[in-house]
Amino acid sequence: MRFYWERVEASRNFANKIWNASRFIMMNEKDGSDPKFEDVKSSLTTVDKWIISKMNTLVKDVTDNMEKYELGIAADKIYNFLWEEFCDWYIEMVKPRLWDEADATRAAAMYTLKTVLANCLKLLHPYMPFVTEEIYCTLTGEESVMIADWPVYTDELNFPAEEKDIDVIKEAVRGVRNIRTEMNVPPSRKANTFVVSEKSEIRDIFEESTKLFEKLAYSDQVTVQADKTGIADDAVSVVIHDAVIYIPFAELVDIDKELERLNKEKSRLEGEIKRCEGMLSNERFISKAPAAKVEEEKAKLTKYKETYEQVCERINALVK
Repeated sequence: MRFYWERVEASRNFANKIWNASRFIMMNEKDGSDPKFEDVKSSLTTVDKWIISKMNTLVKDVTDNMEKYELGIAADKIYNFLWEEFCDWYIEMVKPRLWDEADATRAAAMYTLKTVLANCLKLLHPYMPFVTEEIYCTLTGEESVMIADWPVYTDELNFPAEEKDIDVIKEAVRGVRNIRTEMNVPPSRKANTFVVSEKSEIRDIFEESTKLFEKLAYSDQVTVQADKTGIADDAVSVVIHDAVIYIPFAELVDIDKELERLNKEKSRLEGEIKRCEGMLSNERFISKAPAAKVEEEKAKLTKYKETYEQVCERINALVK
């Protein structure tokens, strides 16, 4: 195996990610209780069942690949699950429940966090023995991860319907966040959000997960409906499978401030375009500068012109 510093840094970041996740769980564990699955089964939410089901599938996939000596594939599956599904999604989803002492599903959230991480540490132990040993013993209070039972796939922990529901929510959240990023809208600026779908099962998913979607999509209020009734024509739209998410444009952007920002950007780009064109029209620069430098300036000019056109389009759209 070739040595890459980038791989070392990525592994370090991964170890830090797991360590921080374990610290977050232990900081929110109030009474030190260790409930069993049967104790919290009736309190598990759709989000809990989603991550448990994903973990259950992970156990099967990792075990199958290890038995076939596909160790690299097994490691990638653990890495992707822990980083993306568990840390980036599930932990963010359950924070409000952990911070609300009166939430009846708080114990279920804590059970899910500890169980999923503990099982992942068992799967990860052959690859990262020292870090996983330290975290596992601290998290569970058990003697060693080396003598713990290997996780086993079970049909009881398979929740395909909940997986589908949360995947729909995740797709919508990604779409909303992407459009907000493109429009330079900060997370602190909340906006009303409309979910439109002709399919009742899609509407049911969002109605049952309204609070979750509000938090993840930086929304003040989520309205779920079957058509576009009452939605402004200038609303920004995000298309997902079987649904469209609408956000009123005026709630995303302060139009006067955005016009001011865009006009400043337009002036800056005009200056850059003038500079590049001046350099490229200078025969001394063309004849004496390295070819790579000339090509670099040509590429910059192309980029500046494309960005300038986009900025002008945005300005024209706002002043209509």
